[in-house]
Parts: sequence; C-alpha cells; structure tokens
Amino acid sequence: MPNSTQSAPSVRRGIDKSPMNIRKAVKSDIDALIGFNEAMALETEGKALYTGTLRKGVEAVFDDPQKGFYLVAEDKGRVVGGLMITFEWSDWRNAWFWWIQSVYVEPSYRGRRVYSQLYDFAKREAADAGNTCGLRLYVEKENAHAQRVYEKLGMEETYYLMYEEKL
Repeated sequence: MPNSTQSAPSVRRGIDKSPMNIRKAVKSDIDALIGFNEAMALETEGKALYTGTLRKGVEAVFDDPQKGFYLVAEDKGRVVGGLMITFEWSDWRNAWFWWIQSVYVEPSYRGRRVYSQLYDFAKREAADAGNTCGLRLYVEKENAHAQRVYEKLGMEETYYLMYEEKL
C-alpha cells in the first residue's frame, strides 16, 4: 500500500484490482479477524463489541472445525479482509448450505474486488466439498451497495425474511 507521498498504481480509476492471496485463515490471523469484527460492528450497527467474548468466539471456530472456518485476503503478506463460513444442514436437499458471515474488507481496499475473490474461493471450496447445495448470507436492508455486489456475483434475493429472538 503506498504511503501518502506515493501514488497508487495506475490501474482503472487509480485503484489496483490485482489478485489478492486468498487462503483459509490460521490461528495467527485471529487478531486481524477480531479487529475486523470490531470494526464491522461499529461501522454497520454502531455497536462496540466486548473483545474478550469476541476473542473466545473467534478462537472457538479454530478449535472446532464443525463450527466453520475463516477465509482471509492478503496483500503483500498483510491480511486486509476476511469472512467466516458456517454450516446449515438442509434436510430438503440432503446437503449443506454454507453461510457467509462476518464479512469485512479494510476501507482502503474496498473497490478492489477483495470480497469477490473471497467469494470465488469459498464457492470453489464448497463445490470441492461435494456435499454443499449453496451459499447464503444475510445483508442489511439498507445496504444497497453490498446487495449489488452479491447480485453481480450471481446471488439472488430469497423469498425468506429473517426473524430472531435474543436469549
């Protein structure tokens, strides 16, 4: 990433859209993932998360692969984005849905196809698993930009609304 005295590489609209290194996250990525979750909660919901609880939650995914896994995007060895995959069994389809959650891309990397590359990686992993029937995610109703990105990648709005009860 250029500093303030360097200019960005000359690519369409001045934004470098070169491929990132996309990979499954490892335990040494935990601090970055915690930071992403904290930033996302503050940015999207104005919520400050308790770091101690969040750390335990992120670590739990690494300790129990049945909970899911994380993917990260790296640029020059620095993690700049990530997401989590969790699983939902569909008895109707006798296969798994993979839920995309906790999506975050550092602001200076937005518009560089980081999420698209993470999504493509997840889609290939799901296809390779052989027992996955689809990818799902939820998005805030007001987040029109994210909705357009998801539609561009081939996702469609579903018939369902989401309900919850907090315990």
